[in-house]
Amino acid sequence: MAKSPVVLSIMVTVLFCLAAFSEGNFSAGRDITGSLRSGGLERRYFVHLPPQYDGRRALPVVLALHGGGGRGDRMDSQTGLTSLADRQGFIVVYPNGTGRFGDRLLTWNSWNCCGFAHVQNIDDVSFFRALISRLKVDYRVDSRRIFATGMSNGGMMTYRLGCELSDQIAAIAPVAGALNGPCAPSSPVSVIIFHGIEDQHVPFAGGSPRKKVDPHERIDNSVATAVSFWVGRDKCNRSPSSESRADAKITRYRSCNAGTEVVLYAIQDQGHAWPGGNRGTLLADIPSTMTSASELIWDFFKSHPKP
Repeated sequence: MAKSPVVLSIMVTVLFCLAAFSEGNFSAGRDITGSLRSGGLERRYFVHLPPQYDGRRALPVVLALHGGGGRGDRMDSQTGLTSLADRQGFIVVYPNGTGRFGDRLLTWNSWNCCGFAHVQNIDDVSFFRALISRLKVDYRVDSRRIFATGMSNGGMMTYRLGCELSDQIAAIAPVAGALNGPCAPSSPVSVIIFHGIEDQHVPFAGGSPRKKVDPHERIDNSVATAVSFWVGRDKCNRSPSSESRADAKITRYRSCNAGTEVVLYAIQDQGHAWPGGNRGTLLADIPSTMTSASELIWDFFKSHPKP
């Protein structure tokens, strides 16, 4: 028997909803696309408001920065931060970098990397300052709980935000990034770092990348350089506690200035990836499945607001 147009319409709608759910597009909160002018450019960003957001109670904000060649609205599939935000009750913001081809192949200007943003000397720090100001106007934001995390080129930019926007950002969580430029934060910043020992795109020990997409030459500082800098800047106890797990060595520096803390997760047998997440592309390195960077990052962030 032929089905009526109404029945067919209902079936199509149901199938569409099921497909969207299976692809991870279902969200209990609200997703909003925003834009602002910065440095003469129209900059886009994506805001996810969790179900707990009612416009009355101020919520924390996590800025999540995509890697080089990525895009803000695809960062969630790599990290799972949107579903975590829905469970834990924070706002997550996925900003876009800039690129030569519209919304494709976007990068951040993180000192000596990467791509279009670096070559054009895009003022991404000013963009993030303007973005934070806009978020405070448009949403009920807890100003003591603004955080930043990012992957690869986004991890490098996360370090830069900790250096140059420490008056706004309470804690940072660079993943597979490098601290490659001058850093003089005006306020203490808590730092949790995730980096694969086998990373060949941003080498754990520093130096020239063995694998790279960006054709421009660069030398990355080691993870140890970043840890040493933040331990010194936050005036931490130089004698850390250490813990070894099956897939990671964890080093913690406590007794730091203004209640800050510096933590390193050195992920064994992992390359250039977000621990516990998904690969950004089919050719990307496989993430560890034993450590969930996203869960650990949020646990760290919520324990380290601005004093």
